[in-house]
Amino acid sequence: MPGRPVNIIKSSGNVVPFSIEKLQQSLRRSGANEDTIRDISGAVEDHLHEGMTTRNIYQYAYKLLKKKHRHVAGKYSLKKAIMELGPTGFPFEKFIGELLERIGYKVKIDQFLQGKCVKHEIDIIAENETAICIIECKYHNSQSISCDVKVPLYVDSRFRDVKPAESKKEYQGWVVTNTQFTIDAIQYGTCAGLHLLAWDYPEHKGIKEIADEHKIYPVTCLTTLSKKEKELLLENGIILCKDLVVHSKILSENMITGGRMENIIREAMSLSGM
Repeated sequence: MPGRPVNIIKSSGNVVPFSIEKLQQSLRRSGANEDTIRDISGAVEDHLHEGMTTRNIYQYAYKLLKKKHRHVAGKYSLKKAIMELGPTGFPFEKFIGELLERIGYKVKIDQFLQGKCVKHEIDIIAENETAICIIECKYHNSQSISCDVKVPLYVDSRFRDVKPAESKKEYQGWVVTNTQFTIDAIQYGTCAGLHLLAWDYPEHKGIKEIADEHKIYPVTCLTTLSKKEKELLLENGIILCKDLVVHSKILSENMITGGRMENIIREAMSLSGM
């Protein structure tokens, strides 16, 4: 165990002291038991060195966790798994749509709305008993990319164009990203009345918390699949683990059979709480 604080490098390039508590919290949130958390925490601290990146630390912890509990490793890898939903943004939109459905919204993806000035392509329209949400999704395949103030500025102008003068329900403009917002983006979004949703924003109510609470995980979380197999599933519209359980025939159609197929389905069911 280090005798003094060890500085590590975040994906943003910022240098911060390593926090064993944050590592333990992420492991605990993924469902690891206390013995596993203690073992992995100790191993990571022994492996730690000055200037190590958060990516290296994650990869090392993930490798250890995968050896002990595959389905827990799948949950732990959620952030990376979302990054693997590209290169287009559509799988991410479907993932977010599923999250919104689980918290009470009726969802339509990839819609067109005529505004006062022009017609707009809308990523997601979500509706519940009190509100209609016009949602723009900003997907990034790198943790180092943030949504800056230009994004809420742009979304706000589109929202104002499609928002009707009168409505029985409240109209809301949303911006959703799988990474994070800059301080200016949050400041403008808050001032303009936009709803912002990111990986860990709002605090304790971000994408990771909603996904964990409702067991919504993309197939890219599955440790039993190769990268090529994950890409194949995405190309065939199988985005979520629960989708794979329902459409498991696609595995046998692609020469994945027997015990391996059973392991994949078992992991997908475990992640989905089925």
